[in-house]
Amino acid sequence: MALRCAIAVTSSRRFCGLVCFFCCLLTSASAQRAGMNDPNSLRGNSIAYNSDGGAVIVVTVFTESSKVRLDRQSVVRLLNKRTQTAVWETTTDRSEAVFGSVQYGGYEIEVSAVGFLTANSELEVGSSQGPFEINVVLERDPAAVNLNVADDAMPSRARKNTRRAVAALRSGNLKAAQKRLGEAYKLVPTSAELNFLLGYLYFLEKDFEQASTYLDYATSLNPRHLQALALLGRLELERGDFRTASSALEQAVAVDAEYWLLHDLLAEAYLKQQNYEKARDEAQLAIQKGNKQATPAQLVLGQVLLNLQRDQEGLLALKTYLEDSPGSPMAPKVRDLIDEIEKRNPARSSDTENKQESTTASEGVDPLLALGEPTLAMKGWQPPGIDDTELSVASRINCPYEKVIDGSGERVKELVDDVARFSAIEELLHQRLNSLGDPTRTETRKFNYVASISETDPGLLLVDEYRAEHLSPAGFPDQIATNGFAVLALVFHPRMRDAFEMKCEGLGDWHGQATWLVRFEQRDDRPNHIHAYKVGGAVYPVGLKGRAWITADNFQIARIEAELVKPAPQIQLLAEHQIVEYGPIPFQKKNTVLWLPKSAEIYFDFRKHRFYRRHSFNHYMLFSVDTDEKRKEPKASHTENIPAPNT
Repeated sequence: MALRCAIAVTSSRRFCGLVCFFCCLLTSASAQRAGMNDPNSLRGNSIAYNSDGGAVIVVTVFTESSKVRLDRQSVVRLLNKRTQTAVWETTTDRSEAVFGSVQYGGYEIEVSAVGFLTANSELEVGSSQGPFEINVVLERDPAAVNLNVADDAMPSRARKNTRRAVAALRSGNLKAAQKRLGEAYKLVPTSAELNFLLGYLYFLEKDFEQASTYLDYATSLNPRHLQALALLGRLELERGDFRTASSALEQAVAVDAEYWLLHDLLAEAYLKQQNYEKARDEAQLAIQKGNKQATPAQLVLGQVLLNLQRDQEGLLALKTYLEDSPGSPMAPKVRDLIDEIEKRNPARSSDTENKQESTTASEGVDPLLALGEPTLAMKGWQPPGIDDTELSVASRINCPYEKVIDGSGERVKELVDDVARFSAIEELLHQRLNSLGDPTRTETRKFNYVASISETDPGLLLVDEYRAEHLSPAGFPDQIATNGFAVLALVFHPRMRDAFEMKCEGLGDWHGQATWLVRFEQRDDRPNHIHAYKVGGAVYPVGLKGRAWITADNFQIARIEAELVKPAPQIQLLAEHQIVEYGPIPFQKKNTVLWLPKSAEIYFDFRKHRFYRRHSFNHYMLFSVDTDEKRKEPKASHTENIPAPNT
């Protein structure tokens, strides 16, 4: 299948094309009206049912007690134990799922929701008047991230103050940082990121009590917040609470076992508790994973080995530390310790006095002093990568992969089969960004946007876009035109999806709605018809990988994120990240509902500049396959050269 889409860039010296494809997904209302007993779909939220020839089962889902209904959508699986066939339902706003026309016999009921442990129940369905009512109580999953906190949903004002606070922290301007963080905290006090930053601020000010309060709260809001866990562990080492320090650092290592510093700090926490075997293992892991960067871990390892009566190995580790860090402020104390050990009999005496003396001497060199002040990890100017995001998925539930892929494919196929053209008012926000992600230049545009999709021949799918006055790239901000919003969702089209590796990652949640998470990535052995850049007349296909949030009830694509499989340095394209969100748009005259893009965002690093662009759509109009309707395209309006406010 071939697709035709393009985005272009121009400059005063040469023409350069940039193709950045977003997507829109249209699905007809008929798909949403699938029958309640269709085993090939996960059905909608209506509680109407058909009881002809069978029983009715009503499942109500509660949380932690039988008085509070679950505050998010869950998925209920009904398995016939005799035939081993399963039917799926999603719960309504009242947290109820209804199964109609259920044959008599034994059934297993499985209920899953993000942030909760999957619950199972059994039911024997016999002849009875009225429906079978089952109440299921879900227990919270202690390993799940708190879904009530969403830093990516931070209001723009809070996000702006947070970025400026981070810049102030890096510059050492703690007073300005505290002011900015305070303003942001008033708006989002339950942000794990803000609580971490405040903990970091108070740590730098040596107010360990306040720092501990904010860091504790940050880790309770997000138990996998790596920086908060690491800093909390280091803080407790400073305060001498070694047991609490080791607990926090053990959690941090569970999140990221590859970061050498976590193993180094954990080794010191074990050393202080005289748990020498564990301390040795963690110090060796730190050295293995950090190499020369992990030189401070040699200091911990040396002292651990001395306490294990392995003097020669301990001395070797201490000398390695001095060789790698001759200018360290700890060097004089380490040399004194080495001299003290070498003056003793090489075969150390085993009497208690010598053991006590050695232990006291070795623990007198504080490895924590060999580390510099903790630094703030650079916050990315773009969202976290597809593979860097820690997903929250329901526990112990198998994804019905074929149903999800086939169902979403059918929804996308309806776009091609039933819709010829649609239009909308498009508002464009374009910004150049600095290294911190702050805008240095802002421009806006407004267009009449029209997209047409057609399948001219079997296997040939054409997607065309139009804007006011058929603008050339020179009419767009920074002379970069972005087209192709109707393309990315076509990754799931039955004729396109074989070009991608796909994996269902589990049952997730999007704004309280149960969604299946599907990861996709362009295959190297298949042609790339989705994404390409055009530079100087040459076309450079660029592979994408991403993730889709597909509703569990009717397989609508609610959100897609995508990024480059790898950079394309030959055209100076170092990064690109797309986020497209969708919502149902009713068309009363056509008596149909389509899922269309509400917004599309792109972050990209191209030709040594970083950009952010947001497209918003409203006032949709739908053109049927046989319509002759046309919409006059007004002249584009725009506002140029709005400088970023001075800070």
